Amino acid sequence: MAFNSIFAWIIKKRIHQIDLFRKYPLEVQDEILSQLIEKGKDTEWGKKYEFSRIQSYLDFQRKIPLQDFDTLKPFIDRLLKGEENILWPSELKWFAKSSGTTSDRSKLIPVSKDALEDCHQKGGKDLLALYYDQHPEAKLYRGKHLIVGGSVEINSVTEKSFSGDLSAIIVKNLPWWAERRRTPSREIAMMHEWEAKIEKMAQSTVHEDVCIIAGVPSWTMVLLNRVLEISGKNNLKEVWPNLVLYMHGGVSFEPYRAQFKKIIPDEKMNYIETYNASEGFFGIQDQSRSNELLLMLDYGVYYEFIPMDQFQGIGSTEITNLSNVELGKNYALVISTNAGLWRYIIGDTIKFTSLFPFRFVITGRTKSYINTFGEELIVENAENAIAAACLKTRAILKEYTACPVYMDENQKGKHEWFIEFQDEPTNYDLFREVLDSKLREINSDYDAKRYKNMILEFPQIHFMKKGFFDAWLKSKGKLGGQNKIPRLQNDRKIAEELLNFEKNTFEK
Repeated sequence: MAFNSIFAWIIKKRIHQIDLFRKYPLEVQDEILSQLIEKGKDTEWGKKYEFSRIQSYLDFQRKIPLQDFDTLKPFIDRLLKGEENILWPSELKWFAKSSGTTSDRSKLIPVSKDALEDCHQKGGKDLLALYYDQHPEAKLYRGKHLIVGGSVEINSVTEKSFSGDLSAIIVKNLPWWAERRRTPSREIAMMHEWEAKIEKMAQSTVHEDVCIIAGVPSWTMVLLNRVLEISGKNNLKEVWPNLVLYMHGGVSFEPYRAQFKKIIPDEKMNYIETYNASEGFFGIQDQSRSNELLLMLDYGVYYEFIPMDQFQGIGSTEITNLSNVELGKNYALVISTNAGLWRYIIGDTIKFTSLFPFRFVITGRTKSYINTFGEELIVENAENAIAAACLKTRAILKEYTACPVYMDENQKGKHEWFIEFQDEPTNYDLFREVLDSKLREINSDYDAKRYKNMILEFPQIHFMKKGFFDAWLKSKGKLGGQNKIPRLQNDRKIAEELLNFEKNTFEK
């Protein structure tokens, strides 16, 4: 009881600070840029790009080129070997694995002490602060907080460097007051083999008093279903009667919302979305009735934006900061951080839904789209169309991906979908029709290409057997953690892998 009172007092102070950057966002971002430049000026990077001579955002733009992982990788490789003061002045011993999707190469993103404390951990505390601000009656420091995280392993380059999923790095560095309430044990939380880990987590938490859950929706759902199997209960409120909050991020929650409502049949259950990537903690849902995310402006991250209709990777020339962004426009996100990522194109795209305060929705990835025929299909379109089709046919989605089928002398183009359900549609043909019609409704470019089947024919959909995508991920050594199924691809590489896997492995 005493701790809840202290926590409430601390939260009120933090909400005041959040209100300040809501009210003065540009001034706060200017201050963050000045702090980053000042701290980085004596690093190898800071000397190379003359940080000491940067006096304004225009100087910052002119002097420092845009970066992506490939351009920063040589510097990160040196950090992994123990070199210091290259991108950031403080010691860098943590590196977050960020494969993003199922690509064969994982990225290792530096996570400084500043980033851990002033960005990632601060974001976790703000999650609870914003929730408490809307629910002042909540008793957050009771029961257990179930965290569905990844694993940490010692990096093979040097014994002083550690790599692993960001969630596991955060667990490894939790403050005592958070560690005291976390479940499962650290030994189980750090397990690397995901199937065994899920079983251990379920067995060890089923009898706990869990009031908060945090994790990526896909793996959290696997765990929760196993908890129900072990307990023999009908829903999670029968297992954990004090469960009140699920904090999620990593992938869109929409495909999973129906599943969670099914196993947590409680109108008072709360869901908060976050935008927390290996590179930083960027957004929190601060309004319970809206899926918009508040852009967090005082986490040691400076934001820039590239309009997607002008996007050319690190060769892009149309770049702006917050002062000139527009509502409803799709932007590639560029960040400079307190871990030494300078003007780094993170690979995500967002769209602003509100200015002053700055709120946004995640629309997809710079490389996750289909535009083979000028249809400009983005993940946001796909998520909305699938949600509509699931609602109409009472289906619950598990995973999906889609790609183009190219034109040739014998056929027109079309989109090819691979979809796995938790609960099957009542009518597969209706599912197909709703998916296509909803895409036509919300994407005029797609609709134009579908007109009378002149360019795009009706989509081809493969309804995959249960367990297919997990089996495919496992075959690639990518099961668990932050690995994700790539939603949209503009080529057929993954589609051909899936078709071959289904034919040669999964059906046997």
